[in-house]
Amino acid sequence: MRVTQGTFSFLPDFTDEQIDAQLKYALRNGWAIMVEHTDDPHPRNYLWEMWKQPEFDLTEDESDVAMRDVRAACEAFPNEYVKVVCYDRSLGRQTSKLSFIVNRPPKEPGFMLERQEKADRQIRYTLRAYTTNDPVGYRYGATGEAAPDEAGDARSDMKGHEADTNGNK
Repeated sequence: MRVTQGTFSFLPDFTDEQIDAQLKYALRNGWAIMVEHTDDPHPRNYLWEMWKQPEFDLTEDESDVAMRDVRAACEAFPNEYVKVVCYDRSLGRQTSKLSFIVNRPPKEPGFMLERQEKADRQIRYTLRAYTTNDPVGYRYGATGEAAPDEAGDARSDMKGHEADTNGNK
């Protein structure tokens, strides 16, 4: 099942040239560029993790800066979804104007529809991603090995890093 979130989700995956063209369009309109990633693409999970701080005040000629962020996020998270979000601040607040997925896991298992029967013949339906059966860091074939961040530190994985209520490991 192909996850369809964002502006171009029903089209085939973009090439680097097509991604760069969209980045230039966004920068030409004065929009800020942000790259996000997640391993839980549930439709109501609209707050993905930021790759780094958004790129503000770039010009169209500086689209290579945003493109480097896109490539770096895709390399760091090959088994996760990576998307570009473009924000317009012209109304005095951050408004999402454009978002599109630039990286997908090799296999997208899809969603389960759970049915719950309630009193008085009420039926409640819930969508649940099959990937949430696995803990964070181990979804979509990931081994829990963390990608280093900009400081060279690795993100903690699930094994042996759980903290108790006092913050001890």
